[in-house]
Amino acid sequence: MSVARRHRTILKWAGNKTRIIDAILQQLPPGQRLVEPFVGSAAVFGNTDYRRYLLSDSNADLIGLYSLLKKQGEAFIETARALFADDTNNKTRYYALRDEFNARQSDPLRHAALFLYLNRHGYNGLCRYNGSGGFNVPFGSRPRVYFPEAEMRRFIQQVKRATLRRQDFADCFKNSRAGDVIYCDPPYIPLSATASFTAYQQDDFSLAQQTQLAELARASAARGIPVLISNHDTPLARELYHDAELHTLQVQRNISCKGNGRGKADELLALFI
Repeated sequence: MSVARRHRTILKWAGNKTRIIDAILQQLPPGQRLVEPFVGSAAVFGNTDYRRYLLSDSNADLIGLYSLLKKQGEAFIETARALFADDTNNKTRYYALRDEFNARQSDPLRHAALFLYLNRHGYNGLCRYNGSGGFNVPFGSRPRVYFPEAEMRRFIQQVKRATLRRQDFADCFKNSRAGDVIYCDPPYIPLSATASFTAYQQDDFSLAQQTQLAELARASAARGIPVLISNHDTPLARELYHDAELHTLQVQRNISCKGNGRGKADELLALFI
């Protein structure tokens, strides 16, 4: 099921699973189709070899990028490449292009390419929106910005086996069937009251949604569809996943804006089977 080596993702992403992909692959059961209700950076998709995939997320910009890359291929790559010129890697140009993106008046191909540009040029791989739905990540100030051409070309080949949908995680569960394996990477339960980085969308991922996800995983496993969930290893997570097989690992966290805040934190892999 797994590929020979780790493959990097198209997007920089808070909580990217590339660093712990080996641990995830050890726990993912075999199946005919991998279902991801929170596809994010698609690190798990890109490092597995199931026959088919259902890749889902509630973020329209994210699914839009993946869909345009699947449909347009080389045209998308060339459109995006033009945004990675030397004269676009500065604060003035970044904020002008961010304004264009938030105006949502560009054609779908350029809008998706702008999302890739903002992701790679913005601060620390964050994907964050304000209350009005505007992308508000500040400029990242990196001397050089990597253009993920090789990653996009590999994605284009693999995504031929995938269905892409913008939908809520609960609807994604409803679309699962016998032979599926579900992997969930939801916004994490915060380690403390001041360490919440769950607001990738306009609304936080609430305790009620965390509870709903655990209940859906439990019900899915009862139907013979195994579910693997990643989350912080907290008392609340252990309570929510009390009847799952639990595996703990330490992961370097790079989300803090302060260098001394980038330490290791325990993560949990909960397998409902």
